[in-house]
Amino acid sequence: MIRPRVDVNTLVDLTAVEQRGLLEAGDVSARELLDAHLDRVEQVNPTVNAVVALDPEIGRARAAAVDEARAAGRPMGPLAGLVTAHKDLTDTADFPTTLGSPLFADRRPKTDSLLVSRVKAAGAVAIGKTNTPEFGRGSHTFNPVYGITRNPYDTTRTAGGSSGGAAVSLATSMVAIADGSDMGGSLRNPAGWNNVVGFRASPGVVPSVAPGPPWPRLGTEGAMGRTVDDLVLLLEVLSPRHLADPLSAGLDSSELKAGDGLVAPMDRPLRVAWSPQLGGLPVEADVRDALAGVPDICADLGWGIEEAQPDFSDADEVFATLRGWLMAHGTVAALGDRRSQLKETIQLEAAGGAEVTAGQVYGALARLGELWRRAASFFEHYDLLLGPVSQVSPFPVETEYPMVIDGRPMDSYIDWMRSCCRITVMGSPAASVPAGFTTGGLPTGVQIIGGPGADITVLRAAKSFEQATGGHYARRPPLLSLARNRSGSL
Repeated sequence: MIRPRVDVNTLVDLTAVEQRGLLEAGDVSARELLDAHLDRVEQVNPTVNAVVALDPEIGRARAAAVDEARAAGRPMGPLAGLVTAHKDLTDTADFPTTLGSPLFADRRPKTDSLLVSRVKAAGAVAIGKTNTPEFGRGSHTFNPVYGITRNPYDTTRTAGGSSGGAAVSLATSMVAIADGSDMGGSLRNPAGWNNVVGFRASPGVVPSVAPGPPWPRLGTEGAMGRTVDDLVLLLEVLSPRHLADPLSAGLDSSELKAGDGLVAPMDRPLRVAWSPQLGGLPVEADVRDALAGVPDICADLGWGIEEAQPDFSDADEVFATLRGWLMAHGTVAALGDRRSQLKETIQLEAAGGAEVTAGQVYGALARLGELWRRAASFFEHYDLLLGPVSQVSPFPVETEYPMVIDGRPMDSYIDWMRSCCRITVMGSPAASVPAGFTTGGLPTGVQIIGGPGADITVLRAAKSFEQATGGHYARRPPLLSLARNRSGSL
């Protein structure tokens, strides 16, 4: 039984680190923790549609195994008993993996992906998958298989994407930890729009052994969490080197943790470049206003801050060329004539990628190297670059993507995410950390960006920023209060 000091009704609202502490102390069992999360899923998920392919029995079997192992005194993994769900782009043997596409609606992989196998080995209790756009393409989570995922701060608005289901599941405490992936902002955009933390690590920090060329590494898997400490708890499980990935470098966390085992905030002044438009990008007024206090927060932390940004010339073209080329010659190419059944934006992007010549690919790769070198040069003068995660606030769910930002037309369904795509092609680690709310009550994130390989600096700075903002996590989605009033049990 749960000891009296542990309130089962609010158990899931504790951070993952706090939940792990209760599990290790024996104050709560994995079964009890799972039941509390399943109660939250039952109350909230019908409204937000973030957890898909839900299978409570798989979760119960895993929770029972954790409790039995702990009772027998066997060693426990770092995630033992924590509830999770995996993004519906990563293969899971126990759950369907549909990629959000009707072409794969009945697909059930025979084996787990490397990410899933590591999380399972660490003792996490998976209950299903998290929703994603079709093939993970686009930063608005909707698909023909499972439908739309809604923002819990305003259910008429998008959750972002492509890790939108993961971000919403965290924001509403349906899971304790969540994985995602990021090519053009898919760990960062939904984190910023759901008041949680997302981190795109440097290439190779999280190994990939999936099919396809290891270079260029535009996309990467990674971790999300309600706090920086929660995110790092999962990241350390995902990041050990794997020899099957030629870029695998792992994460040396010896300088990341303090004596209490939590992420250590920065212990020295930083030189920070602040770029509210990341090279002249259009940014909506409500986002600019919500982030206007970021320089003051940095100054209060003792960080020197000035407006500056790297030279982003060619970044947009490089990203579009390589992304389209990879799409046209990857999973989409294998579909043949069935490609016509995909959403139109994917078809158009793949068609454009199919026309990219070998010379254009070579040129894009050469400019990719130049962007990396420019970033390295820029970060010789600055420890960090800060800017908006997204150029707009969450838009209505009926809108596939913003067509105009601050009076400037968008030419494609990815152009509005250039604030993240530009950082991708620089090869920089970047964290999305909650930074405030718009006047309409929608979350907004700041992107904390480091130089090549500076993952530790970014994570420690993110912890400092999180502490300085006074606990963003305390401002929970209004949806939770409404559910509590209806049921009396949340």
